[in-house]
Amino acid sequence: MKHLKKLTLLHSNDMHGDFLAEEIDKDLVGGVSLLSGYVSKVRHEEENVLYAIAGDMFRGSVIDSEFHGISTIQIMNMLAPDIVTVGNHEVDYGVAHLLFLEKCAEFPIINANLHIKTNNARLFEPCKVIEIGGMKILFIGIITEVALMQVKADKLIGTFVTLNEAAEEIGRICDTYNAMDIDFTVLLTHIGFEEDQKLAEMLDPAWGVDVIIGGHSHTFIEEPAVVNGIPIVQAGTGTDQIGRFDILIDTDNNCINSYSWKAIPINESTCPKDPGIEEIINNYKHSTDEKYGRIITKFVRQLTHPSRIRETELGDLYADALCETLGLDMFFLGSGSIRTEKLGPVVTKKDLDENFPYDDSVFATYWTGAQIKHGLLRVLRDEALEGAHTEFYQLSEGFEVEYDQKSHSFLKFNFQGAPIDENKVYSVGLQQFHYTNVKDSFDLELEDLDKNKKSRQVCTSCAGVIEEVLQRGQHQDAYGTGRLIIHLADGTVTGV
Repeated sequence: MKHLKKLTLLHSNDMHGDFLAEEIDKDLVGGVSLLSGYVSKVRHEEENVLYAIAGDMFRGSVIDSEFHGISTIQIMNMLAPDIVTVGNHEVDYGVAHLLFLEKCAEFPIINANLHIKTNNARLFEPCKVIEIGGMKILFIGIITEVALMQVKADKLIGTFVTLNEAAEEIGRICDTYNAMDIDFTVLLTHIGFEEDQKLAEMLDPAWGVDVIIGGHSHTFIEEPAVVNGIPIVQAGTGTDQIGRFDILIDTDNNCINSYSWKAIPINESTCPKDPGIEEIINNYKHSTDEKYGRIITKFVRQLTHPSRIRETELGDLYADALCETLGLDMFFLGSGSIRTEKLGPVVTKKDLDENFPYDDSVFATYWTGAQIKHGLLRVLRDEALEGAHTEFYQLSEGFEVEYDQKSHSFLKFNFQGAPIDENKVYSVGLQQFHYTNVKDSFDLELEDLDKNKKSRQVCTSCAGVIEEVLQRGQHQDAYGTGRLIIHLADGTVTGV
């Protein structure tokens, strides 16, 4: 007779400081208070409950930004996850600050593949065994290559780059811990849903990985993807829902006997509030409201950023503001810098900071027309257009670029009303993150760009420049069309 034990495994990812509930159709939805209420309810109703977070607790709210994540850690301490892995945005305030925040955390943070290059010492514990209900549950933390992009400026920090290397590291950990009679193994990843599926394919069944709980790609699913016998799940983004596994574990054979999974909506009709967390959040909110409540500007209408892989109204507005103010020929603004889909028409400091939370410096780089074409071909590769979590860019005024995905070629590539001169050198503005990662984003080497003219820092705060430009004038507008027209392989056209 099999020995079966039940485990309830709750999971969130990419919460991005989504602390406050929103009123939708007269119902409060999301927020950490209601989320905590649901987690506490399940912990009371079920015997063996674990709650895991698959990265990106930080960024996305002024409460997080104002206190550089310390507020988030305090709020998360009250939410009390059993295990957390590192996401790419955990590194936004710097690696040293992340290690400080880890000391403030009252929960374990794991990651198997961030290390110090000089002695190969890991920055975090790679894994953790949690014992519950007579079972031993092994969690292993894996991060995406995007984190390596964020920490490139720190020459002492490295990470395993490829999925193959990550799979090998998982194998070493599983082989080491399997001797302890591990009943169940969970990969807690932050590499994106598609990459999770590729990783699952690489795992040797003998290693005993049972489940992959992921993040990074903000993927909403209706049911797990099963690859190589491993269910793979993700819980979208924010706090509007939470993933829930109810699993029967065969403790004789250390594997899943059966399971069910569903995404649970977080709202006031199904989740009780947590008054303790609500009080802390409101204290932080009150301390930021005065500073962030001031009005910066009023647009003609609400402007949008509905997708990171197409030209958008807010993308046009911000790219133009930086290009014109800094006296550059053109600006390539990282689409992922714009974090909310709508802004305005009345824009407060809070609205702007949540919409554009990244305060990088800006570098002037120098590209030939041929290098600009080559770089944008890299940006427009199939992987990006088909939804992979890659870097994408908003173009400043002057561009008329038309791209055909089927032929992987430009139908038009004009700048300032004429075909771009492939031999002419243009000044191109890049935020520091994208300047550091020119090779990954554009398939170009900084050394080659510097041969045209040496790159230089021209601004220490791109967010400050945007705020200053918006404050200078009311009734600003942007159109979000005409600069980057993409003929997709399925016949649809964007940017028109």
